[in-house]
Amino acid sequence: MLKVAILDDYQNISQEFVDLKKLSGKYEIKVFREPFADENDAIEQLKEFEALLIMRERTKITSNLITKLKNLKYISTSGMRNKAIDLDAAKKRKIIVSGTDININPTCELTWALILGLARNLKTETENMYQGYWQTTVGVELKGKVLGLIGLGRVGSQVAKIAKAFGMQVMSWSENLNLDKCTELDVLPTTKEDLISNSDFISIHVQGGERYKDCITLKEFDKMKKTAFLINTSRGPIVNEDDLIIALSTNVIAGAGIDVYEKEPLPEGHKLRFVPNALLVPHIGYVTAENYSIFYTQMIENLEACVSGKPIRVIEN
Repeated sequence: MLKVAILDDYQNISQEFVDLKKLSGKYEIKVFREPFADENDAIEQLKEFEALLIMRERTKITSNLITKLKNLKYISTSGMRNKAIDLDAAKKRKIIVSGTDININPTCELTWALILGLARNLKTETENMYQGYWQTTVGVELKGKVLGLIGLGRVGSQVAKIAKAFGMQVMSWSENLNLDKCTELDVLPTTKEDLISNSDFISIHVQGGERYKDCITLKEFDKMKKTAFLINTSRGPIVNEDDLIIALSTNVIAGAGIDVYEKEPLPEGHKLRFVPNALLVPHIGYVTAENYSIFYTQMIENLEACVSGKPIRVIEN
């Protein structure tokens, strides 16, 4: 039987969406709940497997790992883009890489949960309520505030529409900003410098990679309003994490809502976990029952299609 590994099942929930018993006659399936200690650990534990079903950008599928996994034939990832997979290395090995559909609205919804949570000090007020306190902070309203969007793609555009419903002014910058999209959404195109210095809330919605790595550093934090909030539901390395901790700890900015990190899962003792004005969630932007149903259903469809010799949803590059 084909040996299949389901990786990154942090919530131990894959079996709620995949009937493993039904598949047991065709595949030998093992579910991995915990992250691997390092790449050597991953190679050791995965060396017998022929197919990997993975969550986007959790376990890195590097060239070295692909080279060492001699039995590997198929990789199926959630979403149609996964920068954690070395596609060139997979192509050289003639490993078929396929993806799934994904709902983008959950990331937009989480972005607004973070914005609202920061604006009304929900972390502090919630913690204080459980300690017996009452009304310990004063929040801010969204109406009339400036929302700066770094990126106006699919998610950024959704965020912009909701901002208008709150009565916010919206500006945007990215290296490939679509001016027609700005006009359509009534969003002011601007420079990075202008966005950084004039926004009350800054929300990041560009793709990861070298282009935007360290896009936000102490240089940018120092130019932000002291009352500004930063929200990142995109990719961790876009914001320099050490500089973020300094900016929050010294009140250079008012706070930050963060869903993505340079190293994931975020280490237990990481300094960011102890910064009081950081509203942190564990990369749950796409983690919904609806998305998981799509992911696991289509991953199995991809696997079946590959085994039958008629691959579907193939990711080329």
